[in-house]
Amino acid sequence: MPNSRRLSRTPAFWLVAAAMLLLTFAAAAPSPLYVVYQAAWGFSSGTLTVVFAVYAVFLLLALTTVGRLSDFLGRKPLLYGSLLLEAAAMLLFTGADGVGTLLVARAVQGFATGAATGALSAALVDLQPQRSPGLGALVNGAASTLGLAVGAFGSGLLVQYGPAPRVLVFALLAAGFLLAAAALSLIPETVERRPGALLALVPRARVPRAARRAFAAASPALIAVWSLGGLYLSLGPSLAVGVLHLHNHLVGGLVVTTMTAGGTLGSLLLRGRPARTALRAGTVALALGVLGTLAALEARDTPLFFVMTAVAGFGFGATFLGALSGIAPLAAPAERAELFAAVYVLSYLAFSAPAVAAGFAAPHLGLLPTTTLYGAAVACLALLALAMTAVTAVTGTARAAKAPSGAVR
Repeated sequence: MPNSRRLSRTPAFWLVAAAMLLLTFAAAAPSPLYVVYQAAWGFSSGTLTVVFAVYAVFLLLALTTVGRLSDFLGRKPLLYGSLLLEAAAMLLFTGADGVGTLLVARAVQGFATGAATGALSAALVDLQPQRSPGLGALVNGAASTLGLAVGAFGSGLLVQYGPAPRVLVFALLAAGFLLAAAALSLIPETVERRPGALLALVPRARVPRAARRAFAAASPALIAVWSLGGLYLSLGPSLAVGVLHLHNHLVGGLVVTTMTAGGTLGSLLLRGRPARTALRAGTVALALGVLGTLAALEARDTPLFFVMTAVAGFGFGATFLGALSGIAPLAAPAERAELFAAVYVLSYLAFSAPAVAAGFAAPHLGLLPTTTLYGAAVACLALLALAMTAVTAVTGTARAAKAPSGAVR
């Protein structure tokens, strides 16, 4: 390892955590603006969800290709490049004058986020204080969902009350990413450069034999939670405007914030519990929250909508934690990266494809009927996942079933 260090482990750790928070803040920042773009340029909800989904597609592409490069080139080179690319994406947003520019900006942002995520996650584990084992995984998960929550709220606040609503938030984020790239020069490099970088670019996503049964059993839960996340981040603000008639953009941001904040709470409260316990609690909360949200939309009941969105978000966090904690221990350390890649492929496909389908269906069926069908499908998947925990060993082995939630990352 290199010996020249400008920051000790603990300050460097929190600097990396701040960069992760900024990254996820930016991921949610466009959500409150989708309805603004739609009103300005007159595109359909189907086009809106394509703009949303292109981010997930390019993020997945980066995760499965350049995501492992930091193991070979070092953490810092990949972080510098990806954060500068994030800044470029933010500048593209500031100059957006139509759907084409939005698509390019979201694609660049998605690729940069996917490239940075692996390096930041690994750096958090590398630099976590020795007296606090597991802090890296905890901060990684919490920063991801907290960043989404704060990003949606902060963006909605600036869009509603700040000047130049289509520019300000992205200009600030561009400056933030440039500062973050400069600040990361102060952290120690934790990985020696080694050969094999070109081979690392070959996408690898595979479920090891020992984990296949558990992966199949957990798939309905993974699809349910990420489909719900895709709906909220793409069409959540549209629901606030089109169904609840709430035209304040801050409220549109709060829709996303409420769901993601609930997810943070669910993952934190269920951390350390057996994986199956987290999965059961999460799927019940997910089904109840989604059905309650649909009832609130039908009744045009705004307070109930936000309460049930928080419940659904809690279910999101707990369900994903339980599913991941049940699968991860079944793979050998050498197989774990490929297993997580398979989880990401399934999750991000569920995150994007159903939302795009909903976006194209909404002009024909109506936004509320489309959301009702979508929510009913999510609730059915959650109940299917709950039933599967009762009839099969979701975690595959007794060891995995007893593994504490969040024990492996």
